[in-house]
Parts: sequence; C-alpha cells; structure tokens
Amino acid sequence: MPGLIVDLIATVQAGGVISFPTDTVPALAAQPSQAGLIYQLKQRSSAKPLILMASHSNDLWDFVQGNSTELATWQQLAGQYWPGALTLVLPASNLLPIAMNPTGEKTIGVRVPACDIAQLILQETGPLATTSANLTGQPALLTMEEIDRQFPTVQTLAMDSELPAGIPSTVIQWNERGWQVLRPGSISF
Repeated sequence: MPGLIVDLIATVQAGGVISFPTDTVPALAAQPSQAGLIYQLKQRSSAKPLILMASHSNDLWDFVQGNSTELATWQQLAGQYWPGALTLVLPASNLLPIAMNPTGEKTIGVRVPACDIAQLILQETGPLATTSANLTGQPALLTMEEIDRQFPTVQTLAMDSELPAGIPSTVIQWNERGWQVLRPGSISF
C-alpha cells in the first residue's frame, strides 16, 4: 500500500510497520517497542536482533552502555562513517526495549543511514527498529513494488524512481579486544 512520507510517519507512530529506502537496501521499520511485528512479518528467528536506526548519532547513544573511553571510541568511528553503511553492534543500555533483542543478549546494532528519505522519516519518528525488507533467508527486496507484494500490510513509500540496489551495511561488533567484523559490506575493515 504505497503512500506519502507523512503517511509512513503516521503509520509507524500509530504502531504499524513501514518500509522506506536507505543507502543500502530498503528497510522494514517499526517503533522499538513494536519490533515483534517485524519478527512476525519476516518469519525471523528471535535469535537475530534488529538494528536501531536514527537520523543522527546523538539519538542512539542513550541506547548503548560503555565507559567514557569506549564511548569516545565508538563516537569517533561513528563520526568517520555516519551517515553511512556501517552498523555498530554495541553493549545495550537498559533503555533498549526487550522486543529489539528478544534473546536477552545485551547488545544492539545501531546505524545512521546516508539517505535523504530515511533521514527525513527518522527525524520525525525518532529511532526505529529496522531490518532489510525480505522474508528470512531470501534476498533483500529492492523495489517498493516487490515489498508491496511480499508484505501487503506494510505501508510503503510511493516512488517514481528506482531504489538504490545496494549491499547491506557492514556490521562490526565491539568486544574487549576491539572490533570484530560480523558481516562484510561496502565499508572494509
């Protein structure tokens, strides 16, 4: 069901799931407290946490927890690559809703996309629980038409132009030894 950006914002603020383009692949998104809806739609295992996406890094730091040295390290890397196709998996704070990571593991992937449409939506909604728009185990859907067919209950953005046929974000995780690459993407480490 294609709509305008204002429709997407209203839908997600009312507790629904939306889809919009990012700088990598189109996202499914919901309020963090409604992340369970994304798991149901994607038929996704609860063992795979979602990504918390925001329009600015300052919107994400309250959801992670580290000492001042770690936070400075994370912020420096974010300053270098955000907005962009890098997801940082960091220790989660108690502010993170359990629906974002149902396993109870205290980590969260965070990212700021380099996409004007995504930025506009996220500025209005605040941070959203996100993942690629596809059924689990299938390739990411790259057009709003494909997303409409696969997920008819998801509000999508009516677009005249083609979406970027991107590569999923590079995912790196922080641990006591430093950074570990969990998924390679367009940014090399």
